[in-house]
This record gives sequence, structure tokens and C-alpha cells, in this order.
Amino acid sequence: MKNTLVLATVVAAAALNTTAHAQSPAAASGGNPAKNVVLVHGAFADGSGWRGVYDELTKRGYRVTIVQNPLTSLADDVAATQAALDRQNGPTILVGHSWGGTVITEAGTHQNVVGLVYVSALAPDAGESTAQQYQGFAPTPEFVIETHKNGFGYLSLEKFKAGFAHDVSDADAAFLRDSQVPINMSVFETKLKSAAWRTKPSWAVIATEDKAFDQAMLIHMAERIGANITKVSASHAVFMTQPKVVAGTIDRAAKESALKSKQK
Repeated sequence: MKNTLVLATVVAAAALNTTAHAQSPAAASGGNPAKNVVLVHGAFADGSGWRGVYDELTKRGYRVTIVQNPLTSLADDVAATQAALDRQNGPTILVGHSWGGTVITEAGTHQNVVGLVYVSALAPDAGESTAQQYQGFAPTPEFVIETHKNGFGYLSLEKFKAGFAHDVSDADAAFLRDSQVPINMSVFETKLKSAAWRTKPSWAVIATEDKAFDQAMLIHMAERIGANITKVSASHAVFMTQPKVVAGTIDRAAKESALKSKQK
């Protein structure tokens, strides 16, 4: 009899624990705004470009984590992002710039994520590749990727500033150009298994002077995922050059995600 009671107590405790873990982050937080933000950079860059956004968000009381993507495969970048999400202590806004949009689309199904922010970013669907997003849209002659024989791509040194960051100083553009992180070009052909934007609310910041993407492509992707769109005059380096606008959108997403329900 005693053993039966003990077993019943253990089973009941396990059931309660399972129920607690099954709760959504928003439910577990009592509907309070998210206070955690995870920032995911794109190709040809690293996490240091988020410094301005980081400063703006931390001043507002957010706990900010910056992912350093290896840019070696979609799986590797998703793993790096999910490792950062595992470290969050509750509801989290997940933010991606450019290629980082593909990463957050796959990684954003994580239980801690309550909202997604796409910063001039790609947003494929499950079963689609990143490369497919470009089909039917105008080419971008100033954004030139040179693929080396090892399969990794760099932006053209000659066209780097014009294509990536025409609104920064020559000195800053030179540093970004010479410190760029190459990406394994095969990642653009990898098909996604999941699309977090189908179940999580989304916001998008679109740089109106972005030379990496056709404007029609950026708008199409943002509208397709049902994102709340903010436009700002900036280059593809909008995550660096317009930190207040980007941080403001993230702040809004954190506050609205507790109340907004995704209608799909």
C-alpha cells in the first residue's frame, strides 16, 4: 500500500511537471511582455554589428544575447541560435538580419520564442530553400557575391560599400569589407523543415535603399508572413545604421507579442 501511494505521488508530480513545460512562454509569463531578445546576424558579417541595437535595448531593460553564426550550414546556424534560446529565462523575441531571417524561421519554433523580427531579412516557408525567394524578382547588380573554389562566398571588395553599406563612412565600410565572414554557398539551396512565422507573430523592418534585395522581394516576403512592417531609409546594413528604428520595432514586438495572436 505504501509503495502504491509513493508511486501515485511520483506519477502525479511527473504529470504536473510535464504540464508546466508544455505551457507556452507567453502563458507561463502570465501574458507579460518578453524581456529577452536574441539577435542573429546574416552572411558576410558577425554579431558585433548589432552593438547599436544592443545598447538601445539594454537601456530599455532587455536582456540581449547575440548569436555568432558559423555560416557553415543552415543546421549549424540553427544549432547556434537554439543554443542561445536554451539559455533564455522566459519569453524571447528572436531577431534576424538578411540570411539570419532564414535561420530564425527554422530556429524560431523553439518554445521560448514568442515573436519574430525580420530586419531586411529572408523568410522562406517550410519545404522551400532560401534561393527560391529570389525567383521572379529583379537582380541586384551592386550586391556581388564571389564564390571561391572552397564553396564559400565573399562580397566583392570593389562593390562592397555600394552593395552592403553605402550609408556608412568610407573607414567603416572598409573595416566591414575586410572583416567580412564568408558563407558556405550551399546553404542557399537547403530546404527548411519548419517555418516559425506560421505559428508566431512577426514584425519586419525594411530598408528602402537595400541593394542586396529587390524592394518588391522584401515587401513580398514580409506581407506573405503577415508581418507588421516598418520602412526606414537605410542600406542593407540597416541593423547597424538605424539601431533606434530596429530596437524600437523589437521593443514593440516584445510588448505586442503578449497580446497578439497569430491568425493563419
